[in-house]
Amino acid sequence: MSLQLAEQYEENEQYDKAYEEYKKSYETNPKDLGLLERLGHIAMMLGKKDEASEYYSAILEMDATNVMAYEQLMDIYVTTDKFKYYIYRGNMHSVMHQLEHAINDFKKALTHTADNEEAQCSTRFVLGSLYEQVGNNVKAIDEYLKILDFDHTHEEVYKKLANLYLSENAVGSAIETLERARKEGFDTESIKEDLAKLYLKNNQPELAKDITNDDLLRIKCLLALGDRNEAFSEIQKCKEKYIGNSDFYVIKAQYYYEEKEFDKALENVIEYEKFQPNTALGFQMKALIYEGKQDDYNAHINWGKYNLARGNKDIAVNDLLNAYQLKDDDADLIHSLAILLESTGEKNHAIEFYEKLYKLEPTNKTALKKLAEFRESIGDYATQVEYLEKLLETDKRNSVLIRQIAEKYEKLRNKPEAVKYYQKYLSITGDSPETEPIRRKLAKLENTEMAQEEGLIDKIMRFFNKGN
Repeated sequence: MSLQLAEQYEENEQYDKAYEEYKKSYETNPKDLGLLERLGHIAMMLGKKDEASEYYSAILEMDATNVMAYEQLMDIYVTTDKFKYYIYRGNMHSVMHQLEHAINDFKKALTHTADNEEAQCSTRFVLGSLYEQVGNNVKAIDEYLKILDFDHTHEEVYKKLANLYLSENAVGSAIETLERARKEGFDTESIKEDLAKLYLKNNQPELAKDITNDDLLRIKCLLALGDRNEAFSEIQKCKEKYIGNSDFYVIKAQYYYEEKEFDKALENVIEYEKFQPNTALGFQMKALIYEGKQDDYNAHINWGKYNLARGNKDIAVNDLLNAYQLKDDDADLIHSLAILLESTGEKNHAIEFYEKLYKLEPTNKTALKKLAEFRESIGDYATQVEYLEKLLETDKRNSVLIRQIAEKYEKLRNKPEAVKYYQKYLSITGDSPETEPIRRKLAKLENTEMAQEEGLIDKIMRFFNKGN
């Protein structure tokens, strides 16, 4: 009843009474966003800005993307608290994905923090995160470094700073940051494990081994130190615990690779790929193992896949061409090369491989389609239609393809074949408004005399043969 009464009071412009009734409803429905909006709105009308701020803040706790709430809070603080005003404006621009505007807002908020260290820290933290989002790592690093000058620092600041240094290939700076975190009281498991990974990455496995409590990282350290016996002992201890863990199979593969037990190494890479398929790491490990087995063909194949996974298409092409030189009858390889060459803009080279694929697999639909498209592009319609007819043999009731062949024969002015394929098209599609234009075309075609036309290639060949 309170809600209905509140609405009635509001309609009658009795806002004080409406406000009290809305508050009664709010006590029993504190998660009602619509009710919070009404309370905030009427509180603003009554000049109760502090209470309105509480209601709009409550809305944001439940819906951090509510632009209306940010706008209302901005109105509340625009003349009384510039820091809060710019913070809310920055948050609004952030949820609207206007990150550059948000950055400017938080920079302005900083000018109103005075000696409030906590406000400066929180504002700079958000600024740092925004700079990360727009890809300006240098400015993000600068903001996080400034936070470290204050007492109100958090472990997360050190971790973010270390990750940024790492993304900039400054491993030494990342290590110094986490070492500083430990010295300044953040000697947590999380910091130590992150630091151990960095030590290992920086070829300092002994330091990593001393601080890690991670079984798998410890084994990696032992392998890096060349202590394969102890590493194998740890692997045996852990094998039940880490069944199904993809990293464990990587470590086992590394151990067997270093022991030159290449078949066992390969078995573990295959297990890894069950959990992490088509990764650069998986292809790289396979390539190295095949090199160890002196299997150059499969090594080149996997180096190609590795570079492709990393986006290095030109290098991948060279790797796969090297594999092709060793084995020129692998249809999968030839197909991959054709697709890859086409994606890099080498269309003529790609067509060579589609032709090779067609010779190996005469019913390969992709090869037939690509060869037909190529012949059309150079005006060789006669050969194009030959490929289309071979393609039709793989899908004999494909009405779209039948119509295309009919149109090509019509273009070549080959009336008998054009009529045959238009009739075939109609026999499959039946009577419908969509086929009526084809029926009219067929009727006209059957009553038209037509001399067969040469294709462009035929004309060129006839021209050169004149001199013979």
